[in-house]
Amino acid sequence: MSTSYPTALMDEPPRAKLQALWRGFRGRCPQCGEGAMFRAYLKVNDTCPHCGAELHHQRADDAPPYVTMFIVGHVIVSLLLTFEVFWPEAPFWLEALVFCGMTAALSLILLPRVKGAFVALQWSLRMHGFGEAAPMDRSSPAI
Repeated sequence: MSTSYPTALMDEPPRAKLQALWRGFRGRCPQCGEGAMFRAYLKVNDTCPHCGAELHHQRADDAPPYVTMFIVGHVIVSLLLTFEVFWPEAPFWLEALVFCGMTAALSLILLPRVKGAFVALQWSLRMHGFGEAAPMDRSSPAI
């Protein structure tokens, strides 16, 4: 059994993953770092307005919300437990107001950043069409 890989993809040098992740986290194009990745809150540009890199292949799907919930949950629960240790007699309405507001704000701030990092990671790994690869040979049956 032989596996056929696109030769164009194998000949290309690897892309810097950490640099791409940082650029994506900042909402910038993973290729040039100059152009904006998003045209709206969570809408990825089809192409980079600065260098023209194609970004429409992205398929971040549900991963950014899950990672955002994971991060926000850990931060908020840690802060809430610390708050309870230092001020156990705080009124419930105050805790609810403060921590619900912090949860919403932190989620809204982190979600586009996490999505940008996921799109940049996909770009750096050449996933979902981010490479200039030739179509795969489908002549041999897949097992």
